[in-house]
Amino acid sequence: MKLFQSFLLVLATVASTACAQQQQPANALKPAPLPKNTQGLAVATFAGGCFWSVQETFREVRGVRETLAGYAGGKAQNPTYEEVAGQGTGHAESVQVYYDPKQVSYQQLLDVFFLGAHNPTELNYQGPDRGPEYRSVAFYRTPQEKQQIEATVKKVNASHHYGSEPVVTQVVPIQKFWPAEGYHQGFYRENPNQGYIANVSRPKVEKFRKAFPNLLKADVATR
Repeated sequence: MKLFQSFLLVLATVASTACAQQQQPANALKPAPLPKNTQGLAVATFAGGCFWSVQETFREVRGVRETLAGYAGGKAQNPTYEEVAGQGTGHAESVQVYYDPKQVSYQQLLDVFFLGAHNPTELNYQGPDRGPEYRSVAFYRTPQEKQQIEATVKKVNASHHYGSEPVVTQVVPIQKFWPAEGYHQGFYRENPNQGYIANVSRPKVEKFRKAFPNLLKADVATR
C-alpha cells in the first residue's frame, strides 16, 4: 500500500510540473499578434525548453522591450501547441526578444541565454520536459550573429561552466517565428502559484537573477 501511495505521489508531482496546456477560454487559444511598435529595436530568437521561464527571463533584462512565446525551427505552417507537442512539426518552443541595442547588446543576450536562461548541455530536454520541442536553439539572422553564437559556445565549453558536459545548442538561421497561443504569453507572471511555475520555472528565473544582477530591470526586485 505504501508503495502504491508513493507511486501516486510521483504521478501527482509530475502532473504539476509539466509545461503543458491548461484549460483556457476559446479566445485565449488564438495565436498572439506580433508586436507592432518595434521601430529602432533589434530582434533575437532563442529556444531553451519550456518557453514560460525563458520568456520571463528575457522580460527581466534591461533594454528588452517586448517578448513573445512561440514556435520556431519547424516546417509546418501555423503550428498549434498540440501539434508542436506531438513532435510532428519540427518546431521548438521559442521566445522572440525585441530589444534596444543601445541598452543591451546581442552578446549580453547570448550570455543570458547560455548561462542563465537554461542548461544548453541537455539534448532534446530541459529538466522534466522531454522531447525535441524542448531542444536548445540559438537562431541567427546575420553571419555576424552566427559567429557570435559559435564564439560564445566555445567560450562556455572552455570555461567548464557545466563541468565536462559540452553545449549541444543548435545554431541555425531563423526561418519563421510563429506566435504561440495567447494564454502562453506572460504565463509565468499570470500563474505564480501554478505547480510547474513554482517548482520548475521559478528556480530557473531566480538562477538568472543571481547570475546577472547588473542586467536586471529596476523593478524586478519587487516581483
